[in-house]
Amino acid sequence: MNTEYFGGLDFGSSGARISIINCSKEIIFEDSCYYDAEFKNPEGWINSCIKLFEGIPLEIRINISRLSISGTSGTLVPCGTNGVNLGNSIPYNEACTSNSKKLNLIAGDNKFLNNPYSSLAKAIKLIDTFGEDIILRHQSDWLSGWFLNDWRYGEEGNNVKLGWSIASKSWPEIFDSFPLKKSIPIIKKSGSILGKINQSIANLLGTSEHLLIIAGTTDSNAAFIAAEVKDNEGLTILGTTIVLKKIIKKTFSHPGITMHKVNGEWICGGSSNAGCGVLSKFFSDLEIKELSQQINPRNKTTLNYLPLNSPGERFPNDDPYLKPIIEPRPVSDALFLHGLLEGLAKIELNGWRKLKTLSGYFPNKIITIGGGSKNPQWKSIRENTLKIPIINSNKSTSFGSALIALHSVF
Repeated sequence: MNTEYFGGLDFGSSGARISIINCSKEIIFEDSCYYDAEFKNPEGWINSCIKLFEGIPLEIRINISRLSISGTSGTLVPCGTNGVNLGNSIPYNEACTSNSKKLNLIAGDNKFLNNPYSSLAKAIKLIDTFGEDIILRHQSDWLSGWFLNDWRYGEEGNNVKLGWSIASKSWPEIFDSFPLKKSIPIIKKSGSILGKINQSIANLLGTSEHLLIIAGTTDSNAAFIAAEVKDNEGLTILGTTIVLKKIIKKTFSHPGITMHKVNGEWICGGSSNAGCGVLSKFFSDLEIKELSQQINPRNKTTLNYLPLNSPGERFPNDDPYLKPIIEPRPVSDALFLHGLLEGLAKIELNGWRKLKTLSGYFPNKIITIGGGSKNPQWKSIRENTLKIPIINSNKSTSFGSALIALHSVF
């Protein structure tokens, strides 16, 4: 008798990860790989997917019954009606200011959508570039479409930045008056069945032809599910960028703040353009590890960095023109790294303060997930800055995606 397995794929900023679990939520297999192309090139996502499946033992691979995919929220792909990408995606952290007049006309007073970082701003730019006869899909939805050879669908959480309202389960009425209407997907709830894997893709990946593709979620929502965040707790994701998430009792609207429903709870979140990505501009992973060991987290530097990956910030400041501050650079590399980690901790603190102002409470504990959570010196600096306990989660975002597959409803 064959054992049934459930798969979760997560596509982040620098690479992809897969988790395979059984019905008891035990991890049977995990693996990850970097993209072989720049992040915004969808072909690199596909190549990573193929590479990950090649690494799964055959007896596990053929018994995966359901698969769910998470991806970066706000990364938008221009496609032909056959789903083939027409060019690179516009990444989640790229501001689109080329047609602010049309954005203002469509979004109006909705400051969440009337924002150069919104998917709506990206959609307008892509339609201006490729014409009206295209479809627009976010990273997770485009990849799910590749598995199905059917790009009609989009998952609700991934399309919030494009204008989908989870509360009213609808697109803005004004969309009916613009060509955008024919470019947007049919929305499906996270955890719902999208269909069976396409036969040719099943043959390519060596999976069962009966594998079901399940509507996934955003990468940060998958991380939230994996970390099992509770009331009065907060989640900090330390990946290429810093993402904060927490449960709220009452929804609100604010630029740079997303609202999602996860496991029946409303959660709010914000994503900075700062994070581990800025560290990798200056140091390798090994250098970060070795230099961190020279840092005394109890000491504070006199450096006052704002370590953005590039100009522009989404959260806690909503400013597409905000400039990084990463100077002066001291002679000591360890001191420079110390200053960068302090700057990132301050951004995290300001983010939690912002969410407290908007939602009413500061978390009493922070759960951390992502590559940056493995750095003990950074954790100490963060605890000294936030003044609350920080707990590291050893679960991956792809594990959260696998849980969605496991709990999907027939």
